[in-house]
Amino acid sequence: MKRIITFGEIMGRICPENFQRFRQSMPGKLDMTFAGAEANVASSIAMLGGKVRFVTALPNNEMTEACLQVLKGIDVDTTGIKLTDYGRFGLYFVERGANQRPSRVMYDRDYSAVSMTKGEAYDWCELLKDGAWLHTTGITPALSEVSAHATEVAVRTAKEKGLTVSCDLNFRKKLWQWQNGTSPSILAEKTMRAILPYVDVVIANEEDAHDVLGISAGDTDIEGGQLDIDKYVDVAKEVVKQFPNVKKVAITLRESLSATHNNWGAMLYDAASDTAHFAPLNEQGEYMPYEIKAIVDRVGGGDSFGAGLVFALNTPELSKPDQAIRFAVAASCLCHSINGDFNYSSRSEVEALMGGSGSGRVVR
Repeated sequence: MKRIITFGEIMGRICPENFQRFRQSMPGKLDMTFAGAEANVASSIAMLGGKVRFVTALPNNEMTEACLQVLKGIDVDTTGIKLTDYGRFGLYFVERGANQRPSRVMYDRDYSAVSMTKGEAYDWCELLKDGAWLHTTGITPALSEVSAHATEVAVRTAKEKGLTVSCDLNFRKKLWQWQNGTSPSILAEKTMRAILPYVDVVIANEEDAHDVLGISAGDTDIEGGQLDIDKYVDVAKEVVKQFPNVKKVAITLRESLSATHNNWGAMLYDAASDTAHFAPLNEQGEYMPYEIKAIVDRVGGGDSFGAGLVFALNTPELSKPDQAIRFAVAASCLCHSINGDFNYSSRSEVEALMGGSGSGRVVR
């Protein structure tokens, strides 16, 4: 496997223990880990066995030293991390939901180092020279006008160097605030439409295509746990129609029955063959999502899907669309059982679930 590069922000993730709320747990103990969409993808690819470099900007301080130690410990190449004498280490706060109480996320990311670092400050020619694939998301452009431009520089340079580029649309309404007088959805669409012409693989969830591009999936009831999955093929085709450079569109299909009970699957549309592949499938070859009844932590689940897909598409024996989507869905299913954003699952564990080993029996 050639090297995969991801570009974005890594932050401190602060969360109460045992599904508590902040007002229950403070003053008291809070759990802090490191997380961020593109860092989550990098870490998961590394733990699956891939070669991956994470590119970002972080302030030169002790928090960054601890973060680098974690990333290096799971074999993420950190040579693309630019240390700055400006900006701060971003944070986000999570209350993990349970049953009918949803999870809640609060961001504290203004003036983070990556949001203040221009695209030209990164040595993209050096960072990309041994790479085959660049992955980023719609979260980094949402941080600031500076980081939006930096993302565009990254994807444009990657295409000029012949890399495949993937982008998870990842619409975050709370973040798209950097242009006064412009609504988050309009700002997101304007910005992402300038980035997507350089993208080969688009990743989205059941809402992103609508929120970012105004492309709807027919009659769906996401909150009620009802998805009209066949309509997502039309969504994928419309994305390719609007952006002919896009070769594949992956859409995760989450049916939220409660905060801790979801049905989970996905679709991968391959433009070259005009074929949509769904996963998982039952013995009759029909779509049958994983039923996850006791979610430990769903934050980062979409990133683990993106990581699984990128890893599979870069692994010859997993790269066919039907295999790649099966692998990605299985990887992300396992992530829902793990606390924190990083998916601490191995390739063998993912392949075991792909093969039907989903009973949860003790492995001795």
